[in-house]
Amino acid sequence: MFKVFAEWNKGPLDSYLIEITSHILKFKDENKQTLLPNIRDAAGQKGTGKWTGIVALNYGVPLTLIGEAVFARCLSSLKDDRVAAAKVLPGPNPDKAGIVGDRKAFCEHIRKALYASKIISYAQGFMLLAEANRVFNWNLNFGAIALMWRGGCIIRSRFLGEIKKAFDTNPKLSNLLMDTFFLNAIKKCQVSCL
Repeated sequence: MFKVFAEWNKGPLDSYLIEITSHILKFKDENKQTLLPNIRDAAGQKGTGKWTGIVALNYGVPLTLIGEAVFARCLSSLKDDRVAAAKVLPGPNPDKAGIVGDRKAFCEHIRKALYASKIISYAQGFMLLAEANRVFNWNLNFGAIALMWRGGCIIRSRFLGEIKKAFDTNPKLSNLLMDTFFLNAIKKCQVSCL
């Protein structure tokens, strides 16, 4: 799987998080065992996602992807409940669910869905920034903010350059999804999100 992530990191998904995921998937310890089975499947929280979600709710901004990420972290911490549920609800049979088949096509659908999610997440994040900009009369430069995140930030990615271009083209852009580049990207990925 590390090869898939390494390949994705050569295209529009190029980012620190995709890169580090490929390294984690590739890593083997001194016993030649991969790292992934040894990673605890319960995420901790620092509170930034929760705080961001609360701010979005206070301003009436639909920050759905960050909200769902926070809830997924909460769910992951319910390890005992998940283990008990898995004993009585084993999950779907992949053969009957229609997801077994062409691995390459399946990975391409996942790549497109991930790319669409990334676009939507940034669009929602910039909507929150725009609302704070309006409320506090900050006069933010959204293109400059996108470039700032490229320098050593956990969300750094090639993708941020496209966000800068979108705001350079239209500084009053109300939503990234209304920019031609992002609109076309979503159109190409949409079917993979079903």
